Amino acid sequence: MNEKVKEIFEWIYCIIIALVLALLFRYFVGTPTIVQQRSMFPTLKENQRLLLNRTFRITGAELERGDIVTFEAPTKKFTEIDVDQTNPVAVYQREEMNIFEKFLFYSLEITKTSYIKRVIGIPGDHIKIENGKVYVNGEELEEDYLADDVVTTSNVFNDFIVPEGHFFAIGDNRPKSVDCREIGCIPFDKLEGIVFFRFWPLNVFGKID
Repeated sequence: MNEKVKEIFEWIYCIIIALVLALLFRYFVGTPTIVQQRSMFPTLKENQRLLLNRTFRITGAELERGDIVTFEAPTKKFTEIDVDQTNPVAVYQREEMNIFEKFLFYSLEITKTSYIKRVIGIPGDHIKIENGKVYVNGEELEEDYLADDVVTTSNVFNDFIVPEGHFFAIGDNRPKSVDCREIGCIPFDKLEGIVFFRFWPLNVFGKID
């Protein structure tokens, strides 16, 4: 093998290593994302740039109420007719994917639909939605992050216990949010990231409450 060919292979090898490291960092440490929905207004607005913390995939850290998270969108929305308050679990029924499709979906997240919401309930919490309010374990949830005129309603999941291994999340823009009130509680293995920093636009640069 001449020197030129050897140099080309060395460059290819370095590029492959760099791509693998970048993918590992993106999956296990953190990645940027763009807000594409209005469901978290006024806390988050469309086209704002955020950083997601993904170290929980290594540390196994638990979620806390108030965390803003992204997760894989379920494939089913429940209605008043088929809701089961004793089994408030999101449904994921996807067609079988080949290796390349799985890589695009899970690693690059190109073909995946994701939601961004605020965690309201963690495993074991009793969630009740009535009279325009959210109650957690019998106490009204203080939600200073909501706009003054926002009320919380739900005709689907509105009185249930968050199952083990799941969390319950709602958008701050309650009237415009498709969330766990209709799709059920999200399994922890569908969690994609915890929002911890906003870096664009610069006038709102910093941590998010």
